[in-house]
Amino acid sequence: MKKFVLPVSLLLISCATAGAQQKPVTSSTPAPNQRVPVAQRQPAAFDLATYGVTINVEPRLIIMMAALEAAGLDATPAGSEPSVFRAQVQRDLANLDPNLRARMRRFYERNKLPAPATPADQAARYVSLALALGPPPLLDAPERSEQLPGSLLEVLDFAPLVREFYSRSGMEEKLVVYTRAYQAEGDRLRQPTAAMIQAVLSYLHTRPITVATERVPVRVPSGKKKNDQRAFTTRQHERHFFIVPDLLGAAGTINFRVIADDYYAVVPAGTDPTSSELRRGYLQYVIDPLVLKFNREIADRREQIKQVLAEREKAGATASPDIFLSVSRSLVAGADARFDESRRLERVTADARARLANAKPDEARAIVKETDAAIAAIKDETIARLADDYERGAVLAFFFAEQFKDIESSGFDISNFFVDMIALFDPAREANRLKEVAAARTRALAARQARLSARAAVDEPPVYSDAEAARAAVLVKQLGEIEQILQAKDYPAAEARLKGLLKDYSREPRVFFALAQTSSVAAADATDEEVQTQRLKAALTNYRLAVEAASRETDRALISRAHVAMGRIYGFLENNSEAVKEFDEAIKMGEITGGAYREALEGKSKLPPQ
Repeated sequence: MKKFVLPVSLLLISCATAGAQQKPVTSSTPAPNQRVPVAQRQPAAFDLATYGVTINVEPRLIIMMAALEAAGLDATPAGSEPSVFRAQVQRDLANLDPNLRARMRRFYERNKLPAPATPADQAARYVSLALALGPPPLLDAPERSEQLPGSLLEVLDFAPLVREFYSRSGMEEKLVVYTRAYQAEGDRLRQPTAAMIQAVLSYLHTRPITVATERVPVRVPSGKKKNDQRAFTTRQHERHFFIVPDLLGAAGTINFRVIADDYYAVVPAGTDPTSSELRRGYLQYVIDPLVLKFNREIADRREQIKQVLAEREKAGATASPDIFLSVSRSLVAGADARFDESRRLERVTADARARLANAKPDEARAIVKETDAAIAAIKDETIARLADDYERGAVLAFFFAEQFKDIESSGFDISNFFVDMIALFDPAREANRLKEVAAARTRALAARQARLSARAAVDEPPVYSDAEAARAAVLVKQLGEIEQILQAKDYPAAEARLKGLLKDYSREPRVFFALAQTSSVAAADATDEEVQTQRLKAALTNYRLAVEAASRETDRALISRAHVAMGRIYGFLENNSEAVKEFDEAIKMGEITGGAYREALEGKSKLPPQ
């Protein structure tokens, strides 16, 4: 009989706070001249390029971000150590000419955005500049013109300093080593990116338009200049969605750029490709050509859309007068909110079914009540997200989110519904959406605040009421006592105490995590193979409950460790396909303080080839 062994870690997992996310920003800088594709390792079964997606290493971005590092941009979170790669770059630049460094620093400080701008905000303009430069070694800057976005013009004069930095810092030789690190990050992104693309396209029942057709005027000579005939021809352009790793970018923040038919998502190390920010970027890539395709139908409803925008302006909001931009934003917001809600509801209901399978009547009633509350909270959160987008100009977000419910069940391509959708909305209702959803939004905002207050970062402790502080202290104390019982190998007593805690802390992920660890350690000591298997299955159930109850904003370390623990159990049970999925979930979360990224890499490497 195989002996099951899992390392016993502390029951109390420190909470990690996810990095703040930046809103997608669109610009229209010139297209880049050089791209270095990451080595293709995606299985032939799903070719990202078929769906317009390429994961690229961008030398100009590496050079630009290294120059910013020398100029004084500090993208390392307060209280954290620099990443291994950032530390290497800092060592490589230690002997940079002091005069050049001082000039670069002066430029950066002089053009610094005012507080409360984040490091990601500071870097965003320079990312646009990087994508506008010519290839190294010349790194030619674009000509100054009114067509360049204002944010890029603000830092355009940094280009000569970047060119000098490249020639005097030895970057040409260092790029070889740096590129390998970026390629490794690109390879990490590949599999979860493929999963995200598949999920989005399956949800929309569509394929992206990867070739754009442009109608351009031409003159047909008639022999006389004044009598030349005007005609039209078509010209085709390939559309691309580039995912560009950025190992020197601010953690948790994706820079999104649209340059003609090229869409760029610049992602920092450790980015989860299934995150809403990257998913939204790809949704925009898919939806923008549909808005262009049906521009006449949208134009037919111009006055009604303007009516909604005018009401927003009366309320004091700033809204773009571009009706096509409003429709595009609204479609993306509606699709993303409904996609996320449907996936979360699937997980909650599947969890409930599993728990109800062997539940007693009293337990079943409690599970149903808890599940109903979880479903209501998920729907409230969807409404709050749509309200946030509505206030940013996506004035048809609520309407499109409702329409996507029909698309989900129909199985038809979204383009088949577009004409009907755009013809159906009621401008009077859309103008009053915020009043209509006010109660649900208030509940969601209160729930968000409660989550942040309950599990805030260690370096930024929340302000608790006396009652909340006492409740949290009791939980910590009791978990500590249970850990001592577990170390004494009194597994039934530890399990009983933890189940007792669930009466007062019904959705506390740390309690579920501790229950799972108790079952895992008990399995390691079991001599009967059937008992061992039962305990391992109980551990899997509780690890899954811990992940479902945890917040992706504040419990990332716990989620990471739970996935790795499940991967080890599945591996022991020789269910290698599920083991790979769990290890991949931890891997795509990246390195997190207190997480299990390296353990996930090691665990996956030990599995037999799939």
